[in-house]
Amino acid sequence: MARIATARATDMDTKDLGFVLMHEHIFSGVQQTMIMNWPHTFDRLKEVGEIVEEFRDLKAAGVDSIVDLTTVDLNRDAGMLKEVALRTEINVIVATGVHMNPPGYFRRPTPEPIVELYVRDITVGVADTGVRAGILKIATEEVNDEKELQLRAVAMAHRQTGVPISTHTNAFKKVGLDQQRVFKAEGVDLSRVIIGHSGDSTDLGYLSELMEAGSCIGMDRFGARIPATTHEERCDTVAELCRRGFADRMVLSHDAWSFSFRNSRATMKARLPEFNFFHVPLRVLPALRERGVTEEQIHAMTTGNPRRLFEAQGAY
Repeated sequence: MARIATARATDMDTKDLGFVLMHEHIFSGVQQTMIMNWPHTFDRLKEVGEIVEEFRDLKAAGVDSIVDLTTVDLNRDAGMLKEVALRTEINVIVATGVHMNPPGYFRRPTPEPIVELYVRDITVGVADTGVRAGILKIATEEVNDEKELQLRAVAMAHRQTGVPISTHTNAFKKVGLDQQRVFKAEGVDLSRVIIGHSGDSTDLGYLSELMEAGSCIGMDRFGARIPATTHEERCDTVAELCRRGFADRMVLSHDAWSFSFRNSRATMKARLPEFNFFHVPLRVLPALRERGVTEEQIHAMTTGNPRRLFEAQGAY
C-alpha cells in the first residue's frame, strides 16, 4: 500500500487520489513582503473561504486531487494550502523546488546545499506547518550552466527521496529533451518525470521522443490563451497521441490558479473565461471523446498515470 504526503499534514493512500489535475497553482503571487507591509491588501480568511467554496463545486465536477506546483519563488504558502485542504474534500499535493527566479541562496557553485532544502521539505516538512512536499518542481526555459545546476539539485533530491519530478519547459524550443539529458546523467529513472507544458507543442515527433524515453508529458495548459496553440489543436494532439498508443504517458491539467494577487477573479473570468480548474473535466474531456478518445484512455490520463507516478516510491 503506497502513501503520499498531502497539504493536510497527513498521508493518504494513493488508491484514493482519484481524478488528478497534475499541474495547478491554487494561490498565485501571494507576496508575503506586501502583506507584511500592507496587510489590508490581502484578506486571507476571505480568500481561503472562496477557494473552499470553489473546491466543493470542483469535487462535484469529478476532480478529487490537485497537485499544486507553486514553488518558493512563486510565493508558496504551505500553511495557507493546509487551511484550504483541511476544509475541503479535494486532496492537495504540495511541491518543493524552484521556478524561473530562485532566491539568491540557490545560486551556489554546487547543488548540495539546495538538495538539503528539498529533502527537508519532503522528509520533515515546510517550515513549521507539518506539511511535507510530495513532488519536486523545476522550471527551465533553456538549459545553461546555472539552470543545469538547478536541474541536478532536483535530480539528486529525487534520488534521495523517490518523489516524482514535474517540470516547466519551453516546448517550442524542445527544452524537455535537455531536461531529460541532465536527469539521465544524474541516474534518474525518466518514467518518474513529467515534462510539463508539452501540450503547448503540436510537434508529434518531439512529444513522442519524450515519451519513448520513458517520461510522462504534461498536456497541462488547457484554457490558457497561448496564441501558438489553440484549444482545438491541444485536443487534436492528445487524441492523435492516444491513437498512437501513448495514453499511458500523458497527464492533463491547466496551470491555472484560483486566486491571483495581480488580477481579481472578475478580471480573470473576463480575460480568460476557460482558464480555471473546471475546464478539463467539463469541456476538454467531452472534446476528447468527440475525437475518439476512449474512457479507458481518459481514465489513464486523469487517474491511472498520476497514481502510477506517485506509487513509484523510494530512494535509489
